[in-house]
Amino acid sequence: MALRRIGYACIAFMFMHSGAQAAMDPGVRTAKAAALGVPDPELAVRANGALMTAAGAALALGFRPRLAAGLLAALLVPTTIAGHPFWTEPKGAARKGMVTQFLKNLSMFGGLLVVLSQKDAD
Repeated sequence: MALRRIGYACIAFMFMHSGAQAAMDPGVRTAKAAALGVPDPELAVRANGALMTAAGAALALGFRPRLAAGLLAALLVPTTIAGHPFWTEPKGAARKGMVTQFLKNLSMFGGLLVVLSQKDAD
């Protein structure tokens, strides 16, 4: 059980960190959301960040971990597509960086699926 809790926290910290950053300072994320046609992109980015922070904290604390992981997984898909579209970048360093970030998000998504698969987690 201790290893599971440590694992939850390790998955959650990235969401808590990046979610808090997005909620407090949407920055370039707003332009990316606007380019995708998201209505009120600043509010959307801030809300997404706040939800990631809250769900990450819940996961880190082991509070309703399957619900928290499901919410984080749902939020991660559009965030990854909007934030790391490596397929739009020409070959080179920028594309390699985007691929790395995309794969990082994919691995976090996999970790969330593992949490979701644990019937005894909640």
